[in-house]
Amino acid sequence: MRRLILLLPLVLFLGVAVFLYRGLFMDPSELPSALIDKPFPAFSLPAVEGDRTLTQRDIIGQPALVNVWATWCVACRVEHPVLNKLAEAGVRIYGVNYKDDNASARKWLAEFHDPYQLNIEDARGSLGLDLGVYGAPETFLIDKDGIIRHKFVGVIDERVWREKLAPLYQALVDEVTP
Repeated sequence: MRRLILLLPLVLFLGVAVFLYRGLFMDPSELPSALIDKPFPAFSLPAVEGDRTLTQRDIIGQPALVNVWATWCVACRVEHPVLNKLAEAGVRIYGVNYKDDNASARKWLAEFHDPYQLNIEDARGSLGLDLGVYGAPETFLIDKDGIIRHKFVGVIDERVWREKLAPLYQALVDEVTP
C-alpha cells in the first residue's frame, strides 16, 4: 500500500507529461468545433454599414467564408489584403465585426477596402459566442444551405488559402454548379 502511495505522484506526472507532449504536435489553427455539420447559428444583428438588420437567411444560398474580424485585431490587418484578393477573384465572404466600435469598423473598411458582401455588427459578441469564437481572426466555411463545414483559426494567408481552404471552398462551389 505504501509503495502505491509513493508511485502515485510519478504516475500523475507521467500522465500530464504525455498529455503535454501530444499537444506539441497539434495544429492550433485546427481547433475543434461542435458546430461542424450544423446550421450557422440564428442571429438578428445590424449591418456594419447601412440601416439594415441581417439574419442567417442573408448568408444562405451560396458557399461562403464567414470571417470574424475586428479593428483591434493586429492579425486581421495582416489577413485583410488576402481577403481583398479573394473577393476580387469571386470568393464570397461575409464579415462578422466582433466586439468592435462600429465607427472604427467603417473607417477601417473605407481605408483598407471592403472584401465582404455583407458585414454583421456583433458589438456585444453574441454571435461570436454562439459560434464558439476564441478571438479574431477566425473563419468558417459554410455551404449553400448555411451549414458550417469547416472552421479555421488564425490568419488566412496565400499559403493557407491555397493549401487548406481553397480546396474545401471549391468542393462546396462544385456541389452547387451542375
